[in-house]
Amino acid sequence: MEDLNQRQIEILKVIIKEHSETGQPVGSEILEKKYKLGVSPATIRNEMVELAKKGYLKKTYFSSGRVPSAKGFRFYIQKIMKEKELTTSDEVSYKNSIWDERNQVHRLLSQATKILSQKTGLLSIATTNTGYLFYSGAANLFKSQEFFDLDLSRNLFERLEELPFWARVLDKFGRLDGEILFMLGEEDFSDPAFEECASVFGEFEGKKTQGMIGVVGPKCMHYDFVVPQIKYFSTLISEIIENAETQVNK
Repeated sequence: MEDLNQRQIEILKVIIKEHSETGQPVGSEILEKKYKLGVSPATIRNEMVELAKKGYLKKTYFSSGRVPSAKGFRFYIQKIMKEKELTTSDEVSYKNSIWDERNQVHRLLSQATKILSQKTGLLSIATTNTGYLFYSGAANLFKSQEFFDLDLSRNLFERLEELPFWARVLDKFGRLDGEILFMLGEEDFSDPAFEECASVFGEFEGKKTQGMIGVVGPKCMHYDFVVPQIKYFSTLISEIIENAETQVNK
């Protein structure tokens, strides 16, 4: 699998698990004590060095531990992660929460961002090709220490008001064939100020209206939980908008 052996894949997996739970850099001592990897601390350290050389881990300025890089998170998402399934009650709850707003797109998306931010505990964003932009849950960001950095928070809130930026993000879906869009740090935001950020977006599309809905948060968010929420919600919104537009045209 890629250029990693099975031991390195397992170590990367538990590093991401630990980092997602604590938000802290991960050292070999923690892995040896907390996870049953079946190898010595020296072997864990050596494998972490190899993962860093291959670009899957990076060192932080203030700790001897390592954190996953964008490449490491992308590998985890694409090759390792198992998504948590939504329950039937979750699906019903989502649908009931926005159903009353089904006939007006702006109210539908406004409500949808509120529900998604409540469900994920992250900042939720929705935007459309018709110029609507909604977000909710900005206060959720300050639960993560990454956003204690005032420069990062200020830059992100300024970015929220930049419609041309979100229009360019929406344009990326044309090359994804309906897949989930992941933006992982500087390499995807095209700005070093956002290195600690990540976004997960899904596309919705009716007969006239196209858009995306998703979340922004720290790069160590729980992708296995977030991704199925985005997939279901974006599909649900597509169905509602397409049905509403069909009714209008009758």
